[in-house]
Amino acid sequence: MTLQTIWSLITKVIDISLVWMMFYYILKNIRNNIKMVLIVKGVILILAIKIISNILNLYTIGLLLEYVVEWGPLAIIVVFQPEIRSVLESIGRTQLLGRHKVLTVDEREKVVYEIMDAVEYLKKNRIGALIVIERDMSLQEYISPATKVYADLTSPLLGTIFFPNSPLHDGGVIIEGDRITCAGAVFKTSMNPSISKRLGTRHRAALGIAEETDAIALVVSEETGRLSIAVDGELKYNLSLDEFRMILVEELKPKTELFYNADESLEGDGEDNE
Repeated sequence: MTLQTIWSLITKVIDISLVWMMFYYILKNIRNNIKMVLIVKGVILILAIKIISNILNLYTIGLLLEYVVEWGPLAIIVVFQPEIRSVLESIGRTQLLGRHKVLTVDEREKVVYEIMDAVEYLKKNRIGALIVIERDMSLQEYISPATKVYADLTSPLLGTIFFPNSPLHDGGVIIEGDRITCAGAVFKTSMNPSISKRLGTRHRAALGIAEETDAIALVVSEETGRLSIAVDGELKYNLSLDEFRMILVEELKPKTELFYNADESLEGDGEDNE
């Protein structure tokens, strides 16, 4: 095998890897955007009808769909420009090298302890709160206009920020690693029509940031004291303290640790089957 052949093989592997990476990030971000999912479903349906019309020689519908396929991409770009921009922004916010700081087990336990201590206090006293934890996607877009804090994460500080009549209690807190980066952050609210009309702005903002990014959004309801977590475009509502803690611990685990635990469980199943 010559050096030129080896180099050609390497470039082909790089080329294919980049294409797959591009598709992976696009599909990953489309999955969390409800409108983009509907667009993709519509495109697939049109293409399926087009294939069927060609097989059955349906001239009229085939001719109409030819125009749709020809001009459809341009129409999609014009009509759904905000949704396409949202997906591209999400891809741009992704940190290819992972989160800013990978927490150790002890640091994660401290983060969970401080958050749970604060959440328990806020729930008991019916104090509304929105706490957003950054993961792999950067939240700099929301951090920049907010009030910078850059302080160690502690339960008393969270309680102080969300205390009624505090200047920052209406906005959200953003946590990076084991530090509070900012307070008073404002997030785009979700437009998901399936959300209950009883849920307020905090819950809609939490779901909105969870749809746009991979962040974990924690909510304490001011009216009822109920706890909710929005993650991966889904809102888990009215959780008990134990459920809230379990989800938080699970979502804070690094991806490598999650894969390792999954591999271990599969090996265990194999041994049981034997």
